[in-house]
Amino acid sequence: MKVVVISGGASPEHEVSLASGRGIAEAAEQSGHEVVRLVLDPEGYWQDGQAEAIALLQDCDVVIPALHGEGGEDGVIQGFLDQLHVPYVGSGVAASAVGLDKHLTKGILRAQGIPVTPGITVRGADLKDAEAVIQRLKAADIEFPVFVKPGSGGSSFGVTRATDLQTLQAALAVAAELDPHVLVEQEINGREIDLSVMEFPDGRVDVAPALEIHADPDQPFFNAAAKYDSGATKFVVPAPTDPELTEQLRRTALEVFDALGCQGLARVDFFVPADGKPLVNEINTFPGFTAMSQFPRMWAAAGLTYAQVVDNLVRTAAVKQTA
Repeated sequence: MKVVVISGGASPEHEVSLASGRGIAEAAEQSGHEVVRLVLDPEGYWQDGQAEAIALLQDCDVVIPALHGEGGEDGVIQGFLDQLHVPYVGSGVAASAVGLDKHLTKGILRAQGIPVTPGITVRGADLKDAEAVIQRLKAADIEFPVFVKPGSGGSSFGVTRATDLQTLQAALAVAAELDPHVLVEQEINGREIDLSVMEFPDGRVDVAPALEIHADPDQPFFNAAAKYDSGATKFVVPAPTDPELTEQLRRTALEVFDALGCQGLARVDFFVPADGKPLVNEINTFPGFTAMSQFPRMWAAAGLTYAQVVDNLVRTAAVKQTA
């Protein structure tokens, strides 16, 4: 098939997206597809011009929007492709928009009875009033330390660990630079485990073996440096989990995928505290996608190569278009 791979974009994850796009394009070519690469520059403009981009998009069989964060993973590019009547890999407008908005995601999951990381959303004047935020945290039975993060986005950009009033105020300011809605969440002492969910051409939705993250011990948490710049971060897949936890994680990942109306693929990130009861931390509707990223690693443990995973996503999108 003729496949267009879109990467780049105006979010802080621009470089991450470029890396994902390169890997995906090469993998699609390995599977015999004709690949066209389109790049959005850091300001969000088509590098080769909008008219030229639209012509290429309307002439292809499937688009892979390998974009992370705002402008790509939030439903914007999906709506654009819908208007062009072009089939694409991944979730549609609504699921993408909700999935990137951590506040909305957790609100929906709570309503479905799915346990999530405890936290509050801060906006407006409260962003400059850490004392007021502390009172809200106390009312929600949340204590320091906490994690402060932008309400949308990924790759841990803008995420800070706060331990007192002073560090909380600084953390709110950092997160607010990226998003006017900021989440303040309870730190969870426990294991970090990710699961990859993928749809197949026959309509089946499956989950790969779980992956456990052992972040660089020299970093304060699994931050952007630990994710992309450290050789000391370790990913263990399959994660060592007993049968009961394995099934619970698998079942919950599928429930999250279904509750948000996801399609194609997603990575669901969990914390597993000492009591062994998983908490959903977040979902990524188009997770990092280099050959070394968590999503392909998990499917490699299930016996699928990187190229096979990309080919499956392409064929699933094409089948859904003709269904």
